Amino acid sequence: MTSLSKALKDEATRIARRELQAETGSAKKLSAEYRHEIAELKRRLAALEREVRVTKKAAKHGGPPLALGPVGNYRFSPSAVKAHRKKLGLSAAEYASLLGVHAMTIYNWEHGRSKPRRSQLGALAAVRKLSKKEVLKRLEG
Repeated sequence: MTSLSKALKDEATRIARRELQAETGSAKKLSAEYRHEIAELKRRLAALEREVRVTKKAAKHGGPPLALGPVGNYRFSPSAVKAHRKKLGLSAAEYASLLGVHAMTIYNWEHGRSKPRRSQLGALAAVRKLSKKEVLKRLEG
């Protein structure tokens, strides 16, 4: 008799588990989808906050940064940055405000102590394409 009652109990447990899985399965799927969406929203928020910080920093250091183009094959050279700045007749502070960075950053680039980030390389490439008149207009505006 005990084996019959044990078999009935096991069967009832199995059926209850199956029904429970059927009912909670959709909730588990929805929960996983929501977690995925929340993670994606957090990533988007972090990217937007980074963009706001960069914009605030650029505004603090002298106005809006240049429209960044594709970096392409632009290669960074400390001497080229210094030569271009001298050619335009700009101080390090003016050149920095044009790029949306700090003047000390320009100094470090020119002396080979640091290298620009990829986003800054795009700004450098964009500045290289500007004429002296355009640069002066941007600095005045």
